Amino acid sequence: MPDTTAHAPSLPCAVRDRLLAVLGPRGLVVEPGEVAPYTSDWRGLFSGSALAVLRPASTAECAAAVQICAAAGLKIVPQAGNTSLVGGSTPLGRGDEVILSVARMNRILAIDPVDLTMEVEAGAVLAEVQKAAEGAGCLFPLSLSSEGTAQVGGLISSNAGGNTTVRYGNMRDQVLGLEVVLADGSVLDLMRRLRKDNPGYALRHLFIGAEGTLGIITRAVLRLQPANRDTAVALAAVASVEAALDLLGRVRRHAGPSLNAFELMDRFGVALVLKHIPGTQDPLAEPHPYYCLIELSSPASEAGLRAGLESVLAEAIEDGLVRDATLAESEAQRRALWRLREEHAEAQKREGASVKNDVSVPISRIPDLLREGTAAVRAIIPDVRPCAFGHLGDGNIHFNFSRPVEMTNEDFLARWDDIVAAVNEVVRRLGGSFAAEHGIGRLKTATLAAWRAEPELEVMRRLKRALDPTGLFNPGKLLP
Repeated sequence: MPDTTAHAPSLPCAVRDRLLAVLGPRGLVVEPGEVAPYTSDWRGLFSGSALAVLRPASTAECAAAVQICAAAGLKIVPQAGNTSLVGGSTPLGRGDEVILSVARMNRILAIDPVDLTMEVEAGAVLAEVQKAAEGAGCLFPLSLSSEGTAQVGGLISSNAGGNTTVRYGNMRDQVLGLEVVLADGSVLDLMRRLRKDNPGYALRHLFIGAEGTLGIITRAVLRLQPANRDTAVALAAVASVEAALDLLGRVRRHAGPSLNAFELMDRFGVALVLKHIPGTQDPLAEPHPYYCLIELSSPASEAGLRAGLESVLAEAIEDGLVRDATLAESEAQRRALWRLREEHAEAQKREGASVKNDVSVPISRIPDLLREGTAAVRAIIPDVRPCAFGHLGDGNIHFNFSRPVEMTNEDFLARWDDIVAAVNEVVRRLGGSFAAEHGIGRLKTATLAAWRAEPELEVMRRLKRALDPTGLFNPGKLLP
């Protein structure tokens, strides 16, 4: 379970002076009140003290800071936007850690609309990357609810997923090249813009999804897509998850590669958004058990997506598969429909304590997951309130549980491990994963040890020892 630790000792004067000389006054934060905002995660589950926050403004500064910390025996916790949902960017509070934030390294360095590439620094915010791509007539397709805060370095380090994975893949699929500062302070330059580059090991993939345990990502070459000129978004109400899967099949057959997103939401989650998020409203006349949020897009300006989607939904309504539906008539309506999905995490947070399960199973087994998982958790806490939502199109469901109305946050969170174990038992039986897109961080290290065979774990340990022999980077994260 999450823990809170006491304030750590102060940074040794000699080390502080060396870091100050390299980073300058803007690049070194040592006052406890200024360090504190960096030491807790967004969900409020994890916190731990740090000796300082290092804020390099360039790769050279980052490399020099790493060398100083390594020589002084300090550990480094890399941090980007600090939007991790598994405690991946918070310190343990062991007394020898500093946080290295890439937030000042936030420039968009180059965009090539012919190559469809963008070169960025690790602190670039996802929303700014999307905006810059749009300004060049291109698209950076990764989209998630924290895009106004999440930074490229963290997205790469966690191999973030999001709403458009069904079409474009995870963050790994958007990265062509990387620059990484290694544990000895050397800089690994893999900043290549090639689609085909096949001499030996694809080293960049070692650092994608490594959660900052092997090196610090400082720059990246991102893959862009042609801008979409035609988009259609609809919200369809269905009676069951089985009906949602049937609708997914129909939309896939009709839309093919134009299917951008296919999201599932249950009524409880939508009701929480309507209750806690000002400015949201129910677009349908009455409540329904489940909702499918569907988005199609195409680079063609007149692809006929809206008419086609309307036809699919009309047929589904006639067949009794869809209970009701609405299509966005404007950009404002499109944003309003998406907001119902994107505000789920914030709404559930405002409702009170919840236990979150970021899991995936084969798409066909999602009904089994929700039915059996709910039964398993209700056998532990009968009045628990399930909140299932997420990426139906790629099999990744955020299978969360909110505390019963009459239960305290503390009593509910005390059952955290029991709830997670119950869900994971179902996920494992269905051939799924306990970490679909959020990663391992501090939260799931023990689970990783239980789910992966020793040969696989040993290969991970060997990579860690080879690239970070002293355990400099992100101690206590990812590896059990």
